[in-house]
Amino acid sequence: MELIDWQCSACAVEFEPSAETPDFCPICVDERQFVPDGLQRWTHRTELLEAGHRVEFRELEPGLTSLTASNIGIGQSALLVQTKAGNLLFEVPGILDQRAFEVIGEMGGIQAIVASHPHMYGVQSAYSSAFGDAPIYVAAADQNWVQRSSPNVKIWSEPFEPIDGIRFEQIGGHFPGSTVALWEAGADSQGVLLAGDGVFPVADGNVTFLRSYPNRIPLSGPVVQRIATQLASLRFERLYNNFATVLSERAGEIVAFSAARYAAWASGSNDSLT
Repeated sequence: MELIDWQCSACAVEFEPSAETPDFCPICVDERQFVPDGLQRWTHRTELLEAGHRVEFRELEPGLTSLTASNIGIGQSALLVQTKAGNLLFEVPGILDQRAFEVIGEMGGIQAIVASHPHMYGVQSAYSSAFGDAPIYVAAADQNWVQRSSPNVKIWSEPFEPIDGIRFEQIGGHFPGSTVALWEAGADSQGVLLAGDGVFPVADGNVTFLRSYPNRIPLSGPVVQRIATQLASLRFERLYNNFATVLSERAGEIVAFSAARYAAWASGSNDSLT
């Protein structure tokens, strides 16, 4: 009986190989995500490749490239950080095609993999296996959301540098283990924060913080202030989210201002304006 590497069609996260489709995707039935039309659907790599899906590359700045698999899952942009000490894949696409494998290889491969939160796990075990069993770092607080086991998964909780010059921290909020990566050499050595959607740029040039983005479920003011306090200890001029949207300058100041604005509204301080 043939075993198939199933993926949820809605989020593109990989599941354990099996002859039959899984019953449901725990990530999508959770209140932070959704099942489109209420109907669980499944796919797999062969089907996606036959449909013409591929990873597209775009240089964002020297040493930072986005990898986007359009119309697969949530459509996130993974971010490949190139350093002399090794390359980090932050967020993971929902497919690995041959050209993507070759391009990444030409760029130096992948020495570490991390997703900011479970919605971004993609096919992380496939990328790990393709690039020398690169370690997949999974936040301890979110480890139960991993749907496909791998001997390359490394559980972590305390801030550390998986590659010299790149620091991981768990800021919580959107998920308890929501992770950011600080790339110290980015933005001409002024620092770049890869923030996933723990901190999300919005239309007016500021940022917001939510438990659920599609379902617009908020976080509390104290949680947002806690996140901002933790990020205030990091030095970064620029910020990218998980769709390669960027705050190109003064990102640290903007995060602090946005957190204070959010907390004021969440506390009821501005109720007289409503």
